[in-house]
Amino acid sequence: MKRIVLASAIAVLASCADRVNWPVAEGQHAAHFERSVTQRVGGDFLLYLPAGFDAHGGKKYPLLIYMHGSGESGHDLNRLRGQGLTMLLETRKDFPFIVVSPQARDAAAGFDPSTLNAMLDELLERLPLDADRVYLTGFSMGGEWSYGWASMNPERFAAIAPMSGQWNPDVACALKDTPVWAFHGGMDTAVLMADDQAMVDAINRCGGHARITIYPELGHSAWVPAYADPKLFEWLLDHHRNGAPK
Repeated sequence: MKRIVLASAIAVLASCADRVNWPVAEGQHAAHFERSVTQRVGGDFLLYLPAGFDAHGGKKYPLLIYMHGSGESGHDLNRLRGQGLTMLLETRKDFPFIVVSPQARDAAAGFDPSTLNAMLDELLERLPLDADRVYLTGFSMGGEWSYGWASMNPERFAAIAPMSGQWNPDVACALKDTPVWAFHGGMDTAVLMADDQAMVDAINRCGGHARITIYPELGHSAWVPAYADPKLFEWLLDHHRNGAPK
């Protein structure tokens, strides 16, 4: 019993030692606190495993995360199968990636970065993945969050390919070390091409490596020709996180 009490006392003292001092004088003062918070999260996703997949063969597979548009949000994964990369994978057996397509529950809120990071941690623990070959792509809302998630956690991705997306150029410098290939329709009125171009330009002003392919005659469907072009996926596979050797 004495040992338990002593251990508890040491834990309390250590906790107090880490705390920021607060003002103790009368009046109103600025103050600050820090405290660890544990949150349990979860979500649904489509999982694509390529032909010949072997969970125990020693091979490490590249991971491509696909993020859908706002119309596919909700609690029915079948909604993801009718558009974007998830639609194409319905008939493909030879795609060279493991592909994970998470579903956002609420279109207004979009994707939750905490949930996405927890999902990626879970995938890296449970599947034979190469952590240096994790790629991110998405369409419309998913294209926006491809920029968003990657700018919040650039250390996690080898390259990203947003489709019909945009993000706040003020955070563009976070992506200066992440290769970016964006795609947009020149006649897009849902997400303006100029806003996507502004993000690409801002990344490059920070010394980054971003480019954009514009389809002049297309509206909000840049994913159709982009995902049909094998050069995109070759480009992704050419990149490894932090310049890790291939």
